[in-house]
Amino acid sequence: MANQQGSFLTAIDVGSAKTCALVAEVTEAGLRYRGHGVAESRGSRKGVIVELDKAVAAIQKAVEAAEDSAGAAVEHAIIGIGGAHVRGVNSHGGINLGARAREIGRDEIKQAVEKARAIPLPADREVLHLLPQEFILDGQAGVHDPMGMVASRLEVRVHLVTAAASAAQNVITAVNRAGVHVDDTVFEPLAAADSVLRADERELGACLADIGAGSTELIVFVQGAVAYTAVIPIGGDHFTSDLSLGMCTPLVEAETIKKVYGNAIVTLIPEGNEVEVPSVGNRPSRLLPQRLVAEILEPRARELFEMMRENLRHGGMFEACLAGIVLCGGGSRLPGIFDVAESVLRRPVRLSWPTPLAKMPASLAEPEFATVLGMVAYGQRARVARGFQADRWGSKLKTLLVG
Repeated sequence: MANQQGSFLTAIDVGSAKTCALVAEVTEAGLRYRGHGVAESRGSRKGVIVELDKAVAAIQKAVEAAEDSAGAAVEHAIIGIGGAHVRGVNSHGGINLGARAREIGRDEIKQAVEKARAIPLPADREVLHLLPQEFILDGQAGVHDPMGMVASRLEVRVHLVTAAASAAQNVITAVNRAGVHVDDTVFEPLAAADSVLRADERELGACLADIGAGSTELIVFVQGAVAYTAVIPIGGDHFTSDLSLGMCTPLVEAETIKKVYGNAIVTLIPEGNEVEVPSVGNRPSRLLPQRLVAEILEPRARELFEMMRENLRHGGMFEACLAGIVLCGGGSRLPGIFDVAESVLRRPVRLSWPTPLAKMPASLAEPEFATVLGMVAYGQRARVARGFQADRWGSKLKTLLVG
């Protein structure tokens, strides 16, 4: 099996429900699909690894399937970080350049960025991304790249994405133990945005909500820059758990019922429809109204979007989302969830379908693969940025450029 690390990019998404490894080839025409593997996740809960050996085994299974599909060894990868432990915060910093305006170079930019980054963080947290919003020259805001411009004071606004150091390291450790070196990490919705958000949405103001199995991750773009990130501790697994309890059926059966018969709007289910519901233990299955499924799912869906609305309002971002809300992730596939989102949020809402890679099978063009597809695009931009920054800003600003 050939190893062509220089021309291949691999992304590994370790989710609560599934683990996916995707291999793409870097060509002159752009990224091209080479192979992928999917395995049921084990040892992960709500974006955090809780049983290392089981997580390693799931990653190995996904990677081996990807290697067989791609016909190439997977030795390096970019991985996604997510879960309720991720936090976002905006910061601002600046430096004086002197009484008289002078030209801004890479050293001055680095100093301003370090000032913005120098905020107190708990010892157990680390910075995942340092994302620029704008530079300010002598009070003039809206500058994207101040290199070569002149000013007497340089300021910068940034968004910092932080994570629990132990949670992030455990994902890295699991991938390393699966035989893959981690080249980079990325906050999952930041990667997904590469695959599903349009340029006009980023500019006008939009929130991407990635509804995963364990949590829902939010990222808001305003004027093309990341303005806000947050995580809501409700995901698809909570819908399944509600069904399991409400219908007294095993979790595995509840997941099947959700996927086959689920709907987030009760009135969209015809009266009289029935569902065969397996019982626990050796008890016989029962026939229950299909509307009962929706009666259980609809309140949870409303709770999710009510929490999303209040989260965005608390962060001062709800009114900024003029282009509305974009949904991705496996949880966004629940029928009726679009209607609930529009009803609760009172904003334009659309379901997203990831931008496909060349030669990619249609089975990957689904909302639940938006993150892993975005990760390879992010990885390619990071490669380009590294080459660019080597001549200009220096390696410390990689996340500033590729975020």
